[in-house]
Amino acid sequence: MVLGTGDTLLVGRSPDSALPEVDADTQLQLTALALPRVAPHVSRVVGEVQVGEEVVRLRWRGSTGAQLSSLFDAPGGARRVALSEGMAALLDEGENHLLVLRGRQTPTGTFTDLVLVVDVEEVRDEPAPIALVAEGDPDGAATADAPHLERWSREWYVALALAEPWLTGADDYPRPPSNREIYERVLDWRGHAWNLERAQRVDDAIRSVARLAFGPDDDPFTVTEGRVQNVRFAVGRRAAEVRLVTTADLEAVHEARSRGAGLNPGAPTAP
Repeated sequence: MVLGTGDTLLVGRSPDSALPEVDADTQLQLTALALPRVAPHVSRVVGEVQVGEEVVRLRWRGSTGAQLSSLFDAPGGARRVALSEGMAALLDEGENHLLVLRGRQTPTGTFTDLVLVVDVEEVRDEPAPIALVAEGDPDGAATADAPHLERWSREWYVALALAEPWLTGADDYPRPPSNREIYERVLDWRGHAWNLERAQRVDDAIRSVARLAFGPDDDPFTVTEGRVQNVRFAVGRRAAEVRLVTTADLEAVHEARSRGAGLNPGAPTAP
């Protein structure tokens, strides 16, 4: 698909259902592109590409995580930007790759990453943003929940401990946490850590997180040889990228711990 100055492209699972009612002239500059074989948890409008006279801007509208990578034509060389809902990024001249994490559904019902390529040859000024129809509009199928971990479950706590460096911005952490450190972190948060004092139980939980985060086809435990220690760094980062755990989850754990409700985090705060 080729866009020119003043054009806007809506991309997603069913972007047609989110198109606003506009006049004929505006309609000519607004295009919707439905992604093929997209996962049901991808938003109907996951992204918006606006072509201006001086810039090409990508606005990320979906709750599904994504990564934007530009190749070596970018100023200063290649870059990679993690995108989340509400973010906007300028596209570099040349080839830009947009990786929608767990965005494609396979024939077997599992999920893999979906790659979109945007090649920018000329960049100019952005038009005013277009107000879209809300996600709850009945004309389009409702967006499904993405595969996720049950909050307050053992695997959820292990994923939180593993992904904590990325959730707190300390992603220069020199190594992934050991099984013992994960156990002690969960114990500190809850006051009880199930059977995670046994290293094998921590490994089992990390494998469950990895399968959900990457999908069975890209699970590093099945496509990469080596011990758990060799891949857990990637699992922690991926868990944060696809929002299996979030900074809000980490804040909720600390809040429950501060009021002594680690074992019963859903309990109401005492008056």
